[in-house]
Amino acid sequence: MNKDKIKLFLVDDDAVFLKLLELEFLEHADFIIEAYPTGEKCMENLSHSPDVIILDYCLDGIDKTAMNGIQTLDKIKAFNPDIPVVMLSSQDKIEVAIDCMHHRAFDYVVKSETAFIRLQKIITTIFKYKKMEKELSWYMERM
Repeated sequence: MNKDKIKLFLVDDDAVFLKLLELEFLEHADFIIEAYPTGEKCMENLSHSPDVIILDYCLDGIDKTAMNGIQTLDKIKAFNPDIPVVMLSSQDKIEVAIDCMHHRAFDYVVKSETAFIRLQKIITTIFKYKKMEKELSWYMERM
């Protein structure tokens, strides 16, 4: 497996949206993608070491007893607080975005015709930050 590729987890209970998102990422960039319909399935596979997780806010379309996005986000952060999680929702409400940020999401994106472009920009930003952190720690070790 190529270590240069970004491993992306996509988690959404809307099978059509999940497949569209996966196809968009595969068409426009060289990612390794794992797609999951529930937060529980995502959690079962965190040992696969995703670089970024894109997580739906609701996640109860298939199973009303399934973990919602915030519960899943909390468990991901408990497992590894350094995994960047971008929350995705059809809800265009500031309260929802604030709630996600309080739970340590990296960002919040509303599902729309521009969502994919926004997600690409966020992932680029995440890796710019990671590169800067790596360079800073390298520099600090040599001081």
